[in-house]
Amino acid sequence: MTMSDRMLAWVLRPVWAALPFTVWPALGEALRHHSQAVRLTASAGSWVVWAAVLLATLVPHPVGLTGLRCVTPAVLGCAIAAAASGHASAIAAAAAVAWATAVATLSFLPRTGVLFVNGPAYPNERRFPLAVPGALLVGPVELTGLAVSALPIAAALLLAARQWVAGGLAAAAAVGTVAWLGRALYGLARRWVVFVPAGLVLHDPMALAEPVLFRKQVIDTLGPAQEGTDSLDLTLRAIGLALELRLKEKVPMARVVGRRRRPEEGASARLLFTPTRAGAVLAEAARRNIRVGTAQVPA
Repeated sequence: MTMSDRMLAWVLRPVWAALPFTVWPALGEALRHHSQAVRLTASAGSWVVWAAVLLATLVPHPVGLTGLRCVTPAVLGCAIAAAASGHASAIAAAAAVAWATAVATLSFLPRTGVLFVNGPAYPNERRFPLAVPGALLVGPVELTGLAVSALPIAAALLLAARQWVAGGLAAAAAVGTVAWLGRALYGLARRWVVFVPAGLVLHDPMALAEPVLFRKQVIDTLGPAQEGTDSLDLTLRAIGLALELRLKEKVPMARVVGRRRRPEEGASARLLFTPTRAGAVLAEAARRNIRVGTAQVPA
């Protein structure tokens, strides 16, 4: 873990830990007109989620990153709903929305992704997440995260309010949603480029059937992609600066193609991928004696 990772961790942890003092007062005021069963369910569920996410910040892992990025938008949504209900005081509502916004913003920073994916990495490895595919970035990812977080909340509160039919349907939908869509979100958190002593590995189950190792002896340069390049495109149309890996010889790899995700064997000496922090990837490459381009890229 680098110094910047440690600093981010010690910012994220207390910000999340302070949630009971900043967001929950407004939620409690908003729920005070509901039944005791609903209030107890909301309170118990909040403590369980709070403890689970706090543990995830203490032991970073891609699973924890997935949970964090599902929960924090739900917290923000609850804070906005509490403020809009009119039952919470103006000060409590403003504090809740502001703090929940800060937590959600922190959770989606590219540095946060780097922190969590490197949790289970070996000491001599350094992982950098890949950017979300362009087709999923606006809409599908947000709606999926909303469904994974909101359906269990709705099911628990409906059952606590003795709305048995609606609660049962919501619970059944929540189980299927968390199992299926939650796994898909976790898959997005397991896409990265990783530097290892032997070279560089591209680990992207959405683009490659198996991770591919590019040994230092084979790597020519790594740098920002040039406009109009005809290199093998593994970016999945992600938004951001694409990096071009140029090799001294072709390396075999199996691409995932089509909706049925069939592997297609091939080989390439040039390829493109899009990390969330291109500048940091180039800096790490230079540190590991991999020749990089000369363009200045923000970290």
